[in-house]
Amino acid sequence: MPDTHRRKLPIGIQTFSDIREGDYYYVDKTPHIERLINQNKYYFLSRPRRFGKSLLLDTLRCLFEGRQTLFEGLYIHDKWDWQQRYPVIRISFSDGVIHSREQLDQHIHELLGGEIKRLGLTLDNTTIAGRFRELIQLAHQQNGQPVVILIDEYDKPILDNILVPERARELREGLKNLYSVIKDADPHLHFVLLTGVSKFSKVSLFSGLNNLNDITLDAPFSTLC
Repeated sequence: MPDTHRRKLPIGIQTFSDIREGDYYYVDKTPHIERLINQNKYYFLSRPRRFGKSLLLDTLRCLFEGRQTLFEGLYIHDKWDWQQRYPVIRISFSDGVIHSREQLDQHIHELLGGEIKRLGLTLDNTTIAGRFRELIQLAHQQNGQPVVILIDEYDKPILDNILVPERARELREGLKNLYSVIKDADPHLHFVLLTGVSKFSKVSLFSGLNNLNDITLDAPFSTLC
């Protein structure tokens, strides 16, 4: 018999667990997610605002953390090794408006501090690059599995100041200071996805992270979000 139960529409909900546990409709994106994970390691995806990027990242977080019950009935449920759980570092620049390099650095320290606390780690480094590098290494060592990095709205601090070029450049350098760590952390990483609205040059912002696979216009992932 067809299911005649009418669920709620998850308008504006960006949390995968809320959708799955709250009796909302969910369009199964896990076939795309399985293909994504199995094809490569480093990804970049650009989409306009309100196109489901944050929900995609939260779905990936739940998957890598092994939250099996949330995926019951979905395509990937019987194709995933639920015994493997990976430490996830998720960083989002979606909240607030930043107007200076000082504010950006403080915000990044707060974001890193939240992840350090959530993963139950104690760090020695005090600089942004040093803390991020040590966070990745210790998360790998503590969990015995390489790290998953998910970065949401990677470009928002720049876009919020795009009409003030000098300030935008300062913020770009601040973000570059963070993202450049990913390049040398390869032995400790399992999967990396950065999402945002714009497509900036990999050379200028990602400082040598030239192995980012840009799937923005890839047909197989056109309905990923």
